[in-house]
Amino acid sequence: MAAPRIGVTCDLERGRERAFLRATYLQAITAAGGLPLLLPPVKPELAAGYLAIIDGLLLTGGGDIEPSFFNARPQAGLYKVLPERDAFELALTRAALAAGKPVLAICRGVQVLNVAAGGNLYQDIKTEVPGALEHNQAGPREQPSHDIKVIPGTRLAGILGAAARVNSLHHQAVRRVGKGLRVSAVAPDGLIEALEGDGEVVVIGVQWHPEDLYGHDRRQKYLFEYFVEQFLG
Repeated sequence: MAAPRIGVTCDLERGRERAFLRATYLQAITAAGGLPLLLPPVKPELAAGYLAIIDGLLLTGGGDIEPSFFNARPQAGLYKVLPERDAFELALTRAALAAGKPVLAICRGVQVLNVAAGGNLYQDIKTEVPGALEHNQAGPREQPSHDIKVIPGTRLAGILGAAARVNSLHHQAVRRVGKGLRVSAVAPDGLIEALEGDGEVVVIGVQWHPEDLYGHDRRQKYLFEYFVEQFLG
């Protein structure tokens, strides 16, 4: 049986001269038995063409989402806003959800997933969530920095169990949850750490970076394996 084709979104340089991707995403997908296909940002109307050649979609990390996409005004502290990437990924995600394509969304990806479903975001945790943990760790990406509680009965609980330690490399977070999604994990300060779809199709979004943890945390590797194995029958 052919390896499942997993479309993986790419980031853009600030000058837009190059699309790129951290290799750990590709390594995690191939280790799980999938075939990664890179999806550089193009015009939103071309998103359907990508969906025709992939089995599942992986939304990757990167900069902040332009606030106008979730009906908000920009606040101080926005980082690497690339509206063309946002427009493409939001169109791609909405099309994937409408077509019933499985989705795995990581860090910025879970934020894209939530906005695509009609939700919104905290633009800056430090200024909008008093008493929040430090969610942008100073340590290496490969080291977890805080605990999460996984909600019982969710798809994610079947993958990770009741709790886990994760890395944290973000200053924005899911605020109001979009339609068709439910919370599947939270941080000790109450911030949402994971979402999943409430239907039968696998849609999972996590705020951490499992592609940097799977080498020494078997459960993080299983997250990718779970995503890929559904295509293998």
